Amino acid sequence: MSPPGRRRYYIWPVRIALLVVCLSLPHESHQGPHEKRLLHQLLDHYNVLERPVANESDPLQLSFGLTLMQIIDVDEKNQLLITNIWLKLEWNDVNLRWNSSEYGGVKDLRIPPHRIWKPDVLMYNSADEGFDGTYPTNVVVRNNGSCLYIPPGIFKSTCKIDITWFPFDDQRCEMKFGSWTYDGFQLDLQLQDDGGGDISSFITNGEWDLLGVPGKRNEIYYNCCPEPYIDITFTIIIRRRTLYYFFNLIVPCVLIASMAVLGFTLPPDSGEKLSLDVTVLLSLTFFLNMVAETMPPTSERPLIGTYFNCIMFMVASSVVSTILILNYHHRNADTHEMSTWVRLIFLHWMPCLLRMSRPSVEPEPRKTLQLRELELKERSSKSLLANVLDIDDDFRHTGTLQSSSTTGFLRVSGGGGGHDEPQIVHNCIGSHRELSLILKEIRVITEKYRKEDEAAEVTNDWKFAAMVVDRLCLIIFTLFTIIATIAVLFSAPHIIVT
Repeated sequence: MSPPGRRRYYIWPVRIALLVVCLSLPHESHQGPHEKRLLHQLLDHYNVLERPVANESDPLQLSFGLTLMQIIDVDEKNQLLITNIWLKLEWNDVNLRWNSSEYGGVKDLRIPPHRIWKPDVLMYNSADEGFDGTYPTNVVVRNNGSCLYIPPGIFKSTCKIDITWFPFDDQRCEMKFGSWTYDGFQLDLQLQDDGGGDISSFITNGEWDLLGVPGKRNEIYYNCCPEPYIDITFTIIIRRRTLYYFFNLIVPCVLIASMAVLGFTLPPDSGEKLSLDVTVLLSLTFFLNMVAETMPPTSERPLIGTYFNCIMFMVASSVVSTILILNYHHRNADTHEMSTWVRLIFLHWMPCLLRMSRPSVEPEPRKTLQLRELELKERSSKSLLANVLDIDDDFRHTGTLQSSSTTGFLRVSGGGGGHDEPQIVHNCIGSHRELSLILKEIRVITEKYRKEDEAAEVTNDWKFAAMVVDRLCLIIFTLFTIIATIAVLFSAPHIIVT
C-alpha cells in the first residue's frame, strides 16, 4: 500500500483535470447583453391578444403559402389525404420593431409563437384528431417588424375521391386555409405565389404522380355577416400510376376471360366444359372482391368494376350456354323430339351463316355385320325350303309346287308318283310354318334396325345442333370480350401505363 501523502499527490492532478474538463463542456447558451436587453424591451409589455396594426381600422396583411414535401397516403376507402406540408406565413408586427444600431447590430430574433401574436390560420377540412397538425416552431422576427413563421406538419384532410375511372383516375384534393376568428376587414390573406404551392422539394410517390398544386384566394360573403371571409384554397392534383393495377387486375381478368372463351372449343364429351366455366366465374368473383375492398362504400361504380361485371356476365352466360350445349348433345329420340323451328334454325340457317358443313356419317361396322347376318338368315331360310322340297335355292324344280285354294294343302306334280306323296305334302306344310316364323322374325329385326337408324339420325341432328350452338357462342363471346376490353381501355381519360 502507498502512503497517504503519495495518494494525495496523485489525486490532486486528477481533480484539476476533471475541473478543466467540466469547465470546457458546453453549458446552456446565454444571450448576449444587447439581445437580452432587446427581448426584455420587446416582450415585457407585449400583449399576445393585441392585433399588431398601427391603425385599428386597417386589416393586417398576411402572406400565406405552402411547400408540399410528400404525399404519404391516399385513403380511398375513408376518403382521406395524408400529406407532409410546410406552411409559410409572413406578416408585419408594429410592436416588434427596433433600431438595430441601438442594440449592438441585432437584426433578427427567434421567438416562440406563444410569446407573440400569431394568426389563427387553420385548415378548414382537417380530419386530424387534434385538428391542427402543425408543429409550433420559432418565429423569425426582423428589426423592421416582419415575422416569418414556417411550421411543418402532417396534415390529414378530407378529399372527395372520384372512383369513376379507377384505376385510370385523377384526383383533385382541396386544402382550404383561413383564419378561424378574423374576418377580411381584420386579417387580409394574400397568396404568396401566383403559381400555387411550392413543389420543388417534393418526394415522388410510388402510387401517385403529382400534376400540380394550384392555389386560389377566395373572398366569400355569408348571409350571417356583412363582412367578407377570406380563405386560401390549394388543390393537389394527382394521377394514379396504373402499372400495378394493369398487371395485377386487368391482365389476369383478360386471361381468365379468354380461358372462358376457349372452353367452347372443348368437345362436349370431354366433361370439362362446365367445370372450367364455373372455375372461371369463381376466379372473377375473387378479383372483384379485391377491387371492392379498396373502394369506398358508395353507389358509384368504378371503370374496372364495370369491366369485371361485364366479364362476369359473359362467363355466367357461357355457363348457361354450356348447359344448353350439353343438353342438346345428350338428347335422343326417346326423350326429345326436334321441333320444326329448331331444325330450321340450327340445322339449316345457322350452319350456312357460320360456314359449317355437317360431317358425313359412315356406316358403322356393327350395322354392316348385322346386315350380313340378315342376308345369311334369308339365304338359310331359302336353303331350308329347298331341302324340304328337293329343289334348288332359287326354287326351281322339274316338277311344280301348287297350292290348293280349297284344302290349303300343297300339291306336287312331277314325273314320279308312288306311296311317298302324302309324306312330301306333310313335310311341305311344316316347312311353310317354319318359314313364316322366320320371315316374321326377320321383319321384326328389320323394323328394329330401321327404328335404330331413325333414332341415330335424330341423335346426330341434336349433336350437330349442339355443335352449331357451340360455334355460335365461341364467336359471340370472343367478340364480346375483345369489344369490352377495348371499350374500357379507350373510355378512360388516359391509358398511359406508368
